[in-house]
Amino acid sequence: MLRAVAITRQVLAQVAALAALAIGSPLAVAQGPWHYLNKADMPPGAIGLRQLERGGPLPAYFQPVEVSAPQGTLLSVVSDGDFSAPQREKLLAGMLIGQVYRLKVSNVAEREGLEIFPTVEVIDRLYPPPGQAARFPIPVVLTDEEIKMAMDGRFVLRVIYVEEPRTAMPIRYEAGQQPYFEIKPGTDAMETADRLGRPVAILRMGSRVPLPDEDQSRFLYQQPPVEFFENLPPAVPRNHGLESRLPTAPRLR
Repeated sequence: MLRAVAITRQVLAQVAALAALAIGSPLAVAQGPWHYLNKADMPPGAIGLRQLERGGPLPAYFQPVEVSAPQGTLLSVVSDGDFSAPQREKLLAGMLIGQVYRLKVSNVAEREGLEIFPTVEVIDRLYPPPGQAARFPIPVVLTDEEIKMAMDGRFVLRVIYVEEPRTAMPIRYEAGQQPYFEIKPGTDAMETADRLGRPVAILRMGSRVPLPDEDQSRFLYQQPPVEFFENLPPAVPRNHGLESRLPTAPRLR
C-alpha cells in the first residue's frame, strides 16, 4: 500500500519535534558530500522538466493525484481554459509529469468568500498494477491550519515523497491521513525528502490571487491538460494475473 509522507516548510515556522527523527534514519546519514541540483525554492516546473530529461516512462503519463481538504471545502483544477466544476472535499485528476497545475480552494470554514490558488507540481510517477492507476493516486492533503495560514499571507511549501520501505517508521495511519513534519529554517525540503524516500510532488500554497490585468495563461501555467476519472476501476485480487503456486516437491527421507 502506498503511504506518501509530506515535508512542510512554512515561513517563520517553529521546528516540529518530528523533524529530529530524520537524524537517526540510515538514509539521512551523510555519505557524500552530495551536491543536489534540485532545490525546493526553484521556480515551479523546473524540477519536473529536469525529471523528464532523464528519460524513462514519464513523458505523456497522466499521474493520478488526489487532493483532499477539510469538510465542506470546494476544490477545482484548471481544465480547458477555466477552473473545473468544484468538487467537495476531494478532487481526483490525472496530471502530466513535469507540469504545474493551478488549483482553486474555496468555501473554507470560517473564511467564506475567500479563495486561495495553490499549485501542484508532479515530479515523478507511481507504478501501480496495470489498469489500477486511479486506485493508487498521489495523496495531497490540505490541512485547515495551512489553508488559513495561506489566507493570512503566509507561504506553505510541501514536498510529498514515497517512503523508503526499509527505513520507514512502522506506524499505521488512518485512511485519508497524511503524516508530515516541519524542517528547520534554512533546510531544503527537496534534499530532506530525497534522503528519506522518493519525491513525487510539490505543493505550493500562498495568498497570491489572479489580477484583472494579469496574463491568465501565465498565472495558470499555460493550462496543461488534465484527465478526470469518473469511475474507479474495479478492484482486483492481489494475486491477479500471477501463476498458481507449484506444489512442493516431495522430500527424500
